[in-house]
Amino acid sequence: MLSGAEVGVIGGTGFYRLGLSGGRWKKVRTPYGTVEVLVGELGPKRAAFLPRHGRRHEVPPHRVNYRANLWALHSLGVERILAVSACGSLNPRMKPGELVLLDQFLDFTKSRISTFHEGGREGVVHVDLTEPYCPELRAALGEAAKEEGIRLHPKGTYACTEGPRFETAAEIRALRKLGADLVGMTNVPECVLARELEICYAAVGLVTNFAAGLAGTKLTHTEVAERMREGLETIGRLFLSSLPKIPERRSCPCSRALEGAVVRV
Repeated sequence: MLSGAEVGVIGGTGFYRLGLSGGRWKKVRTPYGTVEVLVGELGPKRAAFLPRHGRRHEVPPHRVNYRANLWALHSLGVERILAVSACGSLNPRMKPGELVLLDQFLDFTKSRISTFHEGGREGVVHVDLTEPYCPELRAALGEAAKEEGIRLHPKGTYACTEGPRFETAAEIRALRKLGADLVGMTNVPECVLARELEICYAAVGLVTNFAAGLAGTKLTHTEVAERMREGLETIGRLFLSSLPKIPERRSCPCSRALEGAVVRV
């Protein structure tokens, strides 16, 4: 395992850099491809920042190499990941510019590889995702938001679609009936792969717009990117404030995700 970081931060649309002290970009080779990661100091922690779409947003959501990204952070020693995703809102209480602490997801992706385990000699792996986001990290983020006076919705169900197109109004109506509060294109399989690596993972959704058919206006990527840029300072402050509140030792289910999950005959 490479030495490098305790905490990982994954940035989404509009979030391509993080002010790490002494930060240096490092190319990390993995069995799934090479990934560029910025490694440095973030407050009290050694951290690794990874922009999931690439440093210049050259990778669309359906082509993100999620396995390489997560493996790279794992190989650097990362045990906790804080992620941010741009979201459209299906919930009138979750307005553009607001932050939501994700607690559940619905997966409507189509062509993404969502596991590191393909059977064979290593066995078949079925990880438990009853709670897909780490309760310890979610608690730390919630506490930090209160301390910083940041409006953070304490829970939200995120529906992940394939992209790169935006959803139709009919799809959004269907997702609302299924209980989705937010819609986006990137959080799955990212959180699933983190759990398979026994990495604690929490994600904050930044609401950039109301979803298709709910606002009466055309959806544009420009609007999404601009809203993300407006929220970067708040997200950075939230993440930084949460770090001292994360327990030194992990006692959450994430750290034992593979116990009882592997089937070998």
